[in-house]
Amino acid sequence: MPVAYNFHIIEDCMRCTFREHRLFCDLPKDALMRLQAIKATSIYPKGTLLCLEGQGARGIYVLCTGRAKLSTTSAEGKSIILRIAEPGEVLGLTAAVSNATYEATVETLEPTQANFISQSDFTRFLQEYPEVGMKVAQQLTHNCKCAYSEIRSIGLSNSVPERIAKLVLNWSGHPLHLPEKRKSSEIAIRVTFTQEEIAQFAGTSRETVSRVLSDFKRKGWLKIKGATWFILDKHALERLVTT
Repeated sequence: MPVAYNFHIIEDCMRCTFREHRLFCDLPKDALMRLQAIKATSIYPKGTLLCLEGQGARGIYVLCTGRAKLSTTSAEGKSIILRIAEPGEVLGLTAAVSNATYEATVETLEPTQANFISQSDFTRFLQEYPEVGMKVAQQLTHNCKCAYSEIRSIGLSNSVPERIAKLVLNWSGHPLHLPEKRKSSEIAIRVTFTQEEIAQFAGTSRETVSRVLSDFKRKGWLKIKGATWFILDKHALERLVTT
């Protein structure tokens, strides 16, 4: 199995140890063999645009390793991040199924492996294996739930600090386990997003994000050391969200 960017390249779907835990890849053997035959495996560096908003759909990408951000941009050039795609997700699915343009730009956040399937091959794949259609429906449902969550977060939040507090609390669901001793109430998280990207999550400006984070640090709620953030007072952030 080849190695690149410090991770193994999964070229054979049949031998992938993760497929049973991933929605789209958990398929019967015959369907999986067909998937193996029609997909093209590639490795993409950080910052690669897999799909471009408004571009005609060429096919789908099955994310194997790494993460990607989905964003949309207004006519005035203002961008907002819709969600972060994790390994196992299918990108460009809505456009491919509806034979439309991609509804969002998809950009890799780190070195990423993705399997590309052309639209024509994917359409035949759906027709040949009805069980794949259920996987597609489940993925589209997941996308819809993410969209609802984003609308609630931005549309129903009373302030930018509340939106940023929600982001930090969401990230706290994946804490880091650091070897050094710390207070039991501290939560360490890894944040690889720039302040500009955080602003795109929150629907605001980078300058506002900087001011809010400085305020959180001044109040003793948050400590930032490079890409490692320490939530010092989770209850304070939770109170901000619920007020």
